[in-house]
Amino acid sequence: MNIVKHLKDLKLPPLPKKQSFSKKNYIVTGIFASLIGTYLDLYFVGKGMYEFPSRPLPELFAINIGFTLVGLPASVILLLYFLSRLNKWGKLTVILLVSLLMAVFEKFAEALGFFQHGEEWKHLYTFIGYFLFLIITAGFFRWLKRE
Repeated sequence: MNIVKHLKDLKLPPLPKKQSFSKKNYIVTGIFASLIGTYLDLYFVGKGMYEFPSRPLPELFAINIGFTLVGLPASVILLLYFLSRLNKWGKLTVILLVSLLMAVFEKFAEALGFFQHGEEWKHLYTFIGYFLFLIITAGFFRWLKRE
């Protein structure tokens, strides 16, 4: 009994809260990202803004389902895990950098024949699109964590 009383009298600061790692929130956000990416690709391909000349199951799908169902959610989950360790300005900086890199990688994918744009497409659209996509996805993830 004396030991417990002694410990209470020490007035130690509370232990720092451990950041929770909920696999469910990451998976749900990955599925959310996959759905958004799939619908955006279907919309832009349908409008003739871009196309995927080299894609899995081209006779069934007009979009690259390998990217939207596997690559995009996996990348988003990895990015969210990394972002969870940063402050607000660090997150914004990384999202801006990733958005810029996606525009660069898009040009590389075009050179390899995985991607082809219509004449009216500008790579600035990719930068802005990925920036908004990542902000929305990170916001959705943050909302899930609060629930």
